[in-house]
Amino acid sequence: MYNLPWESVVVAVLQGCCLHYFYHSFLEPRLRARGAGCLVIILWAVCKVVFDLGFQTMENSMLKIGKLILMYALLLFLALAFYKGKRKIAVFLSVEFLAVNEIALLLAYTLQQAGSYLFVLWDWCIGQGYLPGGEAAIAATRRTVFAMKLITYTFFAVLLYASLRKIVRSYQEKEYSIRKEELVFLILPGAAAVCICELLNIIILTVKDNVPSTLYDKYPVLLLLVPVILVLLLLLTVYTVKIFQDMIRLGREKSSRIRMEQQLVGMQEHMEELGQIHSGIRGIRHDMKNILSVIAGLATGGGETEDGALSSYLAELERTMDKLELRFQTGNTVADALLHMKYHEAVRAVPDLRMDAEALVFPAALLIQGYDIGIILGNALDNAIEACRKLKEKEPAADTYLRLESFQRGNMFFLEIENSFDGTLLQSPQAEFPATDKEDKEAHGMGFANIKNAAKKYHGAVEWAVSGKVFTVSVMMKNEKGGGNGSGEE
Repeated sequence: MYNLPWESVVVAVLQGCCLHYFYHSFLEPRLRARGAGCLVIILWAVCKVVFDLGFQTMENSMLKIGKLILMYALLLFLALAFYKGKRKIAVFLSVEFLAVNEIALLLAYTLQQAGSYLFVLWDWCIGQGYLPGGEAAIAATRRTVFAMKLITYTFFAVLLYASLRKIVRSYQEKEYSIRKEELVFLILPGAAAVCICELLNIIILTVKDNVPSTLYDKYPVLLLLVPVILVLLLLLTVYTVKIFQDMIRLGREKSSRIRMEQQLVGMQEHMEELGQIHSGIRGIRHDMKNILSVIAGLATGGGETEDGALSSYLAELERTMDKLELRFQTGNTVADALLHMKYHEAVRAVPDLRMDAEALVFPAALLIQGYDIGIILGNALDNAIEACRKLKEKEPAADTYLRLESFQRGNMFFLEIENSFDGTLLQSPQAEFPATDKEDKEAHGMGFANIKNAAKKYHGAVEWAVSGKVFTVSVMMKNEKGGGNGSGEE
């Protein structure tokens, strides 16, 4: 694609900038982001220019493969030396960058070869007298060469950056721990693309008697066929990442569905309990006259015995009323049952936990499905209760509370869950939500993702904020029937 040192420098710098963007989107820099970026760009550019100049005149195909191996080793070294992250992610990123870079370079080279036919057109026009010859033709040729190089480098930089950006945007589960089998699935398309690109590089350009020639000169149809192959390889490399992310989301949705079904079983029991409470209240009302008559009789009887009987009777009545207390009344049966269930779970873990849900009220004309309300509230309450439990373990005297609130503005329905926590957050700059500190991150840490997926079904969003030792989650949704699979894609 280039012969002069300055062209090699230009390409290397463009690659270095894209490389830092790609790595920084997944990994946390060991130094300040700007310092790490500058070092990565400089080291990559210097080493790449040295590789290009050192291997440029060598025709041995094994040496070309050796250059490719050195480039991958350099990519892996930069990922591990200047960024903090898991080695599997570094291996994946290095293969992906190398694959996309080789495809973009070869596509740019093919574009440059296609542009060379302009010179044939200029020669024909000059021969027919349509264009002036001499110095004017030489000047036109120089301008054409410059324009072609500019277009080629611009095309290469845009294609490389756009492809890497697509991978970054597709790979949303950056906190997910990749297994070995999944790593193989991710890197196989990229590795295959690198091998095919290297094969094309070996066979397309040949040198005979110090005269370079290309396969495009002998078979012009390859100018159409090779780009098609390269574009298919690029799409395979990029969309494998998206498929992998969709698989993760589907797995989490399945786990969330199983978990929700288990919660629904528990909620059913609590709903039956709520029904018994309602029946008890109706019975209390029916027997209220008799209760008042008994109280009046005990009160007018006088004496210590009667006072003791009255006290015992009132204590038993208070215990009965406590059992019949409707602690949560939100206007939504699913929410009431879920709050009732989670409250009893919470007080077992944190006995003095305060749960305030008086401001949590659901409108009568709520179109959001109870299943999704259960997912949002269930996951938010689990996170909040766990945070209060950890706070209580660290600070036994700390005040632990959980507050729920809802309101409606026009067609938008808002839920807000606020809770106390220990003030410690685990979050990488690349992650959208705080991460779990439990070892089994695949089984835990899905709460925010589940809430987000449920909210997206109603064109909603999830936000979180921290103020001191107070953590707040806000969920916004349109009050309409949900559609789609919760992936946020139409």
